This record gives sequence, C-alpha cells and structure tokens, in this order.
Amino acid sequence: MSWRRRAHLIIDHGAGDDLSARLVHGGLVALIVVNITALVLESVPRFATAHGGLFHAIELASTVLFTLEYAVRLWVAPEHARYRGLSDWTARRTYALSPPALLDFLATVPLYAALLGYGDLKILLLFRLVRFFKLGRYSPGMASLSAALYAERKALAACVVILIGVMLLSATAMHFVEHDVQPDKFGTIPDAMWWAIVTLTTVGYGDAFPVSPLGKVVASLTAVMGLVMLALPVGIIATAFSQEIHRREFVVTWSMLARVPLFSGLDAAEIAEIMNALRAQTVRGGGVVLHPHEPAHSLYFVASGEVELVEPDGSRRLDEGCYFGELCLTEIAAAESGIAARATVATKLLVLDPADFRLLMLRHPELAAHLHRLATA
Repeated sequence: MSWRRRAHLIIDHGAGDDLSARLVHGGLVALIVVNITALVLESVPRFATAHGGLFHAIELASTVLFTLEYAVRLWVAPEHARYRGLSDWTARRTYALSPPALLDFLATVPLYAALLGYGDLKILLLFRLVRFFKLGRYSPGMASLSAALYAERKALAACVVILIGVMLLSATAMHFVEHDVQPDKFGTIPDAMWWAIVTLTTVGYGDAFPVSPLGKVVASLTAVMGLVMLALPVGIIATAFSQEIHRREFVVTWSMLARVPLFSGLDAAEIAEIMNALRAQTVRGGGVVLHPHEPAHSLYFVASGEVELVEPDGSRRLDEGCYFGELCLTEIAAAESGIAARATVATKLLVLDPADFRLLMLRHPELAAHLHRLATA
C-alpha cells in the first residue's frame, strides 16, 4: 500500500479498529474543541490577561496542525472514489473547491492574516469560529441534518413567511387595543412587533405586556399561535431528518446493486427485493473475507473500508461501492473460486447469501429466469 493510500485511509475513513485512524480523528476533534474553548475563554478579560501566552500558543499550534491537515487532504484527494479517473491535479482542484475543503482552508486563515497585518480583529474572530463547523465532518448526523434542512428549505421558508404574517397581525391588533393605555410599549406597530415576536417564540421577557381585557385576549391568542408556529418547523425538520437517514442508506445500497452487471437489467421493484435480503458484516483490518480454496458462497458489497482481492490474473483493491463474488449466485460458479479477499482496514460489507438468494428466486420465478439469462449470456 502506498503512503498516499495509507494516509487517505487514515484521514478520510478513521473508523473501526484502525488505531492510527482513530487517534488522528480523535486528535483532530480534541484540537477543535480545545481551540473553540480557548477562543471563548480569551474573551474574558481576566483570563486573557492571566493566560494570554497560553491562548496564543494554542492558536499557533492549531493553525499549524490545521494547515498540515489541509495539505494532507489535498495530497490524498486523488485516492477518493468520487475522483477516480481524474488526473491528480484535477482531483485536487475539484476537492479544493468543495465545501469541506473551503471550510478547512478558512480555518487556517486567521493567524496568517494577522501575521501579515490584514483584517479586522472581529472579522478574524469570525474566521476562528468557522473551525467549530469542522466537527461536521466527523458527525454523519450533522451531514444528514444539513441535507434535511436543504431538502425542506421551501417549506421552512414558508414557515418564516407565516411567522412574519402572524407577527404583523398580532402586533397590529395589540397596537390597536393598547396604544392609548401604554403608548410607550404599543404606541406604534414596530414597538408592538417586539412584543409579538417575543410572545410567538414563547420567550416572554416581561418587559411589555397588555393590561386591558381585550389586550389580554389578543395576548392569549398570540401565545397559542406561538405554540403552533414552533411545532410546525420542528415537525418538518424531524420528518425530513428521519427520511434523509433512510434515504441515504437506501441510495447507497441501491447504487451498489445497480453497478452489478448481473442486476443491471432489473427494474426498481426487483432491486428493492434484493436489497431486503442483504445482511451487514463487519471485518477487522487484516481479516480474511474469502479463502482461495473455498467456494465463493456469497455476493459482497463494500459499504465502507477497503478489500484487497487476489485473483488468478492479479490483485486489485476495492473500496466503497465495489463488489465481488457475483458468479456465486449462479450455477456457473466453480467449487473453488480461486479468489482470495482480505480487508486491508476495518471494513463494513453488505452480503447476499445463496440461501436468501434462492428464497428470493422461489418467490419471484420471473426474477430467477431473468438472472439466469443474464448470467449465461
């Protein structure tokens, strides 16, 4: 395995039982947390005076390490499966323009800008806060949440429009019934809008409140509408988040199945049936998936990690989305596959066993006939 390939597996996978990858990822997460903590404490005058040297040392070390991380990620970019087929420089340029890479770049800017005498300190402070969002790379949940928010952006925008409408309606009503009683609080609609938004968001600071009976009725209705306005976006986001998680699992599995030539002619319903028969298998780094003197019993999909496949005509490496063992599902498969498969790092596989495959064929004879024609073609 080349140094670049090894670096890619460490810095871009970082899961399973690979100690080096876990240490690198754990160290980067700890560095981000320490950096943000130092940034917050540095804003306290007594801490800034007493520990200014420590804060500067943390900033210097963080910038150096973030710069090194960015450089390594650029270097290993050609190893990404999505950039396969591109030249090294094209892959690096494409990666450098991606949102995660731009975030990594912005995380290195503050110290260098300050050393060169550019930038306002408050603006540099904002750049330092950007480092917090680097945690999103190490949390699949945050990525799913971002995708859910983007997918429901129109519905959420509609919620904002409704909120503005309800706020204006409540503020106007309160101004109408309270402007004579409390001209300092509700004398104008903009003044009443502050009360309306605070009430709709259920904060209720208490600095403005109605005193007339009719004003209390308006306030009660506004408070009830506030509960509705909070529930609406929460329900949209929660549903979208759940759907995004299931959609991501579905799309990954679907795309892997669709790549198999044996399944290329199947329709959506038939591929969905096969998806339901898949089971998950985890293999430790260095673990054997398939021995050369054993028959290939199953069809394997690499969900994450890497598998080294040794065939009679040479060896090759399979990463996320690749598959092997497809002939085992037909009568063509030999008693001995002559193929050896070993996980080079901690790997997650999706496996289609012959028993499940045969059961699927019994349930759907037309699918069995179709696959047999494809396999013998």
